Amino acid sequence: MGNEKERLSTAESLRKTRTYGQVRCHNPSCMGRLQPERGANKVKCPVCGSEFRVAWVKDGFPRIRGPVWDVNQKLAEEALARKMKEDKKDATK
Repeated sequence: MGNEKERLSTAESLRKTRTYGQVRCHNPSCMGRLQPERGANKVKCPVCGSEFRVAWVKDGFPRIRGPVWDVNQKLAEEALARKMKEDKKDATK
């Protein structure tokens, strides 16, 4: 139901939580909020370091088009190398 104190409908109370101009990181382990500069072609997640291409539906309304492959592939390879190193260390104990 809506907010009973303010007598708002559910849609009206949810309207306050909208985040126009922001997108979510598409890294499933991160999902942080990204706020690209107006007109920018790329945005980088400050939390996980993933980088995404951005398209603008209209002024102030960004959408993620897809990942920047070379950046995200490098991050994935580094994470895999760390994981393999940890697994190798655990196996020798």
